Amino acid sequence: MPNIKPISDLRNYAELLRDVAVGAPVFLTKNGRGRYAIVDIQDYEKAEATLRLMSELTKGRLSGEEEGWLSSEDVKAHFKAKHNEE
Repeated sequence: MPNIKPISDLRNYAELLRDVAVGAPVFLTKNGRGRYAIVDIQDYEKAEATLRLMSELTKGRLSGEEEGWLSSEDVKAHFKAKHNEE
């Protein structure tokens, strides 16, 4: 069940922050409409990492579509060469 509170509850921010936990954000409303979300830093960092990963995957897909895909043999050869450089 989402934890939804009016923005006026920020007057007692210490009490409001006690309700914020990993996987349990607090949603604040303004004039009866959802406006803000307060999330635990772990949830925030996970969301940021997910966005970065999705962005990189999209870049890779677009690169493959524009420049062509590598065969599995080419990929293996690339990593074998990298390993031998070390």
